Amino acid sequence: MKKLVKNNVYWVGKMDWELESFHGADYSINNGSSQNAYLIQEEKTVLIDTVWKPHSTEFVDNLESEIDLKKIDFIVMNHGEIDHSGSLPALMEKIPNTPIYCTANAVKSLTGQYHHPEWNYKVVKTGDSIDIGNGKKLVFVEMRMLHWPDSMATYLTEDNILFSNDAFGQHYAVEELFNDKADQCRLWEEAMKYYANILNPLSPLVTKKVEEVVGLNLPIEIIAPSHGAIWRENPLQIVNKYYEWSKEYQEDQITIAYDTMWDGTKQLAHKIASEISKISPDTRVKIFNISHADKNDIMTEVFKSKAIAVGSPTVGQNILSSVGGWLEFLRELKFKNKEAAVFGCYGWSGESTKVLRERLTESGFKVVEPEIKCNWNPKTEDLDKATAIAEALCKTTK
Repeated sequence: MKKLVKNNVYWVGKMDWELESFHGADYSINNGSSQNAYLIQEEKTVLIDTVWKPHSTEFVDNLESEIDLKKIDFIVMNHGEIDHSGSLPALMEKIPNTPIYCTANAVKSLTGQYHHPEWNYKVVKTGDSIDIGNGKKLVFVEMRMLHWPDSMATYLTEDNILFSNDAFGQHYAVEELFNDKADQCRLWEEAMKYYANILNPLSPLVTKKVEEVVGLNLPIEIIAPSHGAIWRENPLQIVNKYYEWSKEYQEDQITIAYDTMWDGTKQLAHKIASEISKISPDTRVKIFNISHADKNDIMTEVFKSKAIAVGSPTVGQNILSSVGGWLEFLRELKFKNKEAAVFGCYGWSGESTKVLRERLTESGFKVVEPEIKCNWNPKTEDLDKATAIAEALCKTTK
């Protein structure tokens, strides 16, 4: 069951090929995922994190087949979220007095979720360390708000492994464990999707934390996250990418997201895309129907874009609920330094573009002046207004 990471460090997690969603149904899983836990067997035996509760019996049984559980000297919980800690109650039933090293906020998280204040918590902070024998230590680094207040990373000296928890991960199943064994296109797609949909709201903190970690001058030969591939080939490449992504990342791309009732707004979306391509042929253009496309995939494209255009017809003096829900998620992700345009059809009252403009402004977008507010199905003069939107958005790609 255990797989070798390096020397006396083993992966003991769960490769979850059947997983389809995460954080409830808020994050889509298209290529499986993993819940990575690690076992260190030096003079001290250390378990770093566990796996999600549905797999707790399998996890504990597999771990027990590898070692006598009573020989685990202590457990490191880098993060209290249930995908990392879900098997902890089942494990603690068998080894109830085992010390648990974690942050002060993690004690709050774990006791709040599992109601076991009697567990043997050992609170640590950045710079604290513990000797595990054979000349090796574990050094703890708080990673507050990456992405919970209780998060931390753990560094193993001599082997130079950073157990980074949710930082630098992906929801991507790689049976062979390592980044150099993964499909590279899919690996980077999933890494960016993970950042865009989970960590982007925390980008200012990511910038500071990356600078802090780099400033520690720790030799890092492996980055072992809690999800996805373990970075052993040029591991700092993902650290450098996080730094780049945290700096209001943009590519020469414009994304159009819309929903439609009777295809009028759809026609406008495609006309805007066509005009963008004419005006700026090098700009990548992508179109998504919000009701049909995966919302996390759309947000990944928004993350890459310098500008977006959002469309909805008017319904009930408002916008379609599909677009309203999507805009709420957009606001949550706190994108910076991006422009937007609005468009939509209406039959009677025509409030949709006003609502879209307000919602996008609240979400931090600079909304350009040109818009298309089309009564009934688009006529030639309505479609011609797409040129002004395209010109305004393409200015951001110069």
